[in-house]
Amino acid sequence: MDRSAGDLETVSLDTPNGRLAGERSGDVFVFKGIPYAKPPVGPLRWRMPEPVEPWTGVREATRFGPICPQAPTQIEILMGGTLGEQSEDCLNLNVWTPGCDASKRPVMVWIHGGAFVIGAGSQGIYNGSHLAARDCVIVTINYRLGAFGFLNLFDTTNGQLPATGTEGIADQILALHWIKQNIAAFGGDPENVTIFGESAGAMSVATLMSLPICGGLFHKAIAQSGGAHVGHDRERSVCVARAFLDELGAGPDDIAQLSEVPCGELVRAQIALLAGVRDGKDSRKLGQLVFQPTIGGNLIPQRPIAGMRAGSAQNVPLIAGTTKEEWKLFTAANARLRLMSRRSLEERAQRFAGDAASSMLAAYSEGTTFDRFNAMMTDRAFTIPAIRMLESQSAFAPVYSYRFDWCSRLLGGILGSCHALELGFVFGTHAAKLAAAFFGNGAAAEALSHAMMDSWVHFARTGNPETHATGAWPQYDAQERPVMIFGDGEPHIVERPNEQRRALWDCIPEHKLGL
Repeated sequence: MDRSAGDLETVSLDTPNGRLAGERSGDVFVFKGIPYAKPPVGPLRWRMPEPVEPWTGVREATRFGPICPQAPTQIEILMGGTLGEQSEDCLNLNVWTPGCDASKRPVMVWIHGGAFVIGAGSQGIYNGSHLAARDCVIVTINYRLGAFGFLNLFDTTNGQLPATGTEGIADQILALHWIKQNIAAFGGDPENVTIFGESAGAMSVATLMSLPICGGLFHKAIAQSGGAHVGHDRERSVCVARAFLDELGAGPDDIAQLSEVPCGELVRAQIALLAGVRDGKDSRKLGQLVFQPTIGGNLIPQRPIAGMRAGSAQNVPLIAGTTKEEWKLFTAANARLRLMSRRSLEERAQRFAGDAASSMLAAYSEGTTFDRFNAMMTDRAFTIPAIRMLESQSAFAPVYSYRFDWCSRLLGGILGSCHALELGFVFGTHAAKLAAAFFGNGAAAEALSHAMMDSWVHFARTGNPETHATGAWPQYDAQERPVMIFGDGEPHIVERPNEQRRALWDCIPEHKLGL
């Protein structure tokens, strides 16, 4: 490994794929924009990813690579901005490590969220330097999003196009193969890899856990605010693909040319489709999470929760949890929802609870109708799926539960402990310039972040998240149901939180859970 003098050192490193030129900043080495697959462009659009070919010479790895084409959103500002140009040639990853040596440090692989349509491993909030400073190797990956990675064109076009709606998950699997083959050069241990992700990233974690073909690619998992109740069956994924083709204006005679349609036109069609759903014009009933992995094909034969219950992730310890008020991220800025009537709340409960609606409303009786609606949706979409995943995996490995209770001060505190709020604390980036207003800073925030980072890294190293800051963190089980609370104060265990509410969901059909 070669270095050059200066405050920001250039570092050259040999890997099995070729020589890289990265940087050293302080005590952490950083390598950005490393390709792990061939560019999925031209004839490779709509196809499964193919391994990157080794390169000759020295490849620069000092800048983030392109991100998957997507529509910019205000959430990006809260997440510290997205770095990198947009391009279909987006299958790259980034590595932070304390040393490119033979130390065999634990490896943590981050799968970003964003409803399977936005986000990137280069977002400022996912800066891996703070976690890497705890003597582990951090990897963040990009994968194909939206129509580029989750569009079932094979069934929709009677086999004329190969895309199955699982290409984004296949990208993640190929990235894990690259890590297994290359990470030792970065000081990481390929036999001690933890995958972790949030929201769609956590759903991806659950999906990967459900696939036997992933055996040996990772050894522990952390799912933040996302469960295993994910995926469209093939019939519904065809509905999504047809709706997309309608927005694109592509008829039967245009199918053969879809590999040549300019990327910008595909993005515009995707934006139009998602905007129609958000505006309440979901006449096709595509749902709140339009793009999801397709279930029922060769790669993902069954819904992830079913695979996990069958023991697909033997001996893979799991941490899973949520924020206390997940749903407020999606509703706080909606004045109409904040003034929701009692009748509207009752109608919404009736849609998914049926005969149990009255019992559900009685259990969710605290606060305004807006508070009650958010609590109900938080449990339906996040809390209960997390519990079901923990219960499923507990038969095959140690599992641990947490809840994140810290509240955002943004917008006068109306966001509460909303979806994505834990991210800045897990990565130690909560006080970054663009993000501090959302996450918070100060001594209490700093202590919370240190506690979470220490637990996540200790889990990656040993399979046990218990640290001095947390005290005892017992494994989750269906009797005591211990949950570690991370909030404004010392981390602590609560047993059976909201037990009455949790028990009510046992009578709700499982297909009603999730997004």
